[in-house]
Order: sequence, then structure tokens, then C-alpha cells
Amino acid sequence: MKFKRITVDPTVCTGKPCIRGLRFPVSRLLGLLAAGETKESILQAYPYLEAEDINEALLFAAFLADDETVEFLR
Repeated sequence: MKFKRITVDPTVCTGKPCIRGLRFPVSRLLGLLAAGETKESILQAYPYLEAEDINEALLFAAFLADDETVEFLR
């Protein structure tokens, strides 16, 4: 799957996936959503982000989760 808004550059945020080359890691955006922030509140707090950035970050997370197998120990 190809992502247009998720970039990985070793010189930006030590190579973590970021939004459009900005120093805004995908993990930070997902963390805000997981903490209960709405898309609207995120866009207001970070005006350089776009709604499509949030949507693609969620798709990226789903893509990674679908590719990962986790074994739980009892």
C-alpha cells in the first residue's frame, strides 16, 4: 500500500513515520486520537495539519496492525 502523506526520512524525527515530511510523527497524531481528541480539535490546535493527514494516519495504523501478529502469554 502506498501512502502519499506519510513520509519516512532518516533526517526527520530519526526516521519515524511523519506527516508530509513535517516534524509531526504519525504516532503523536494517533496518540492524540487515542486520548480522545477529535479531528476538529487536532486541526484547530495544529493548523498545518489537514483532515486528509488524519485519515491517512488512521489507514497507516490499520495497515501496520493488519500486518502484525502478536502472541499473548498467559
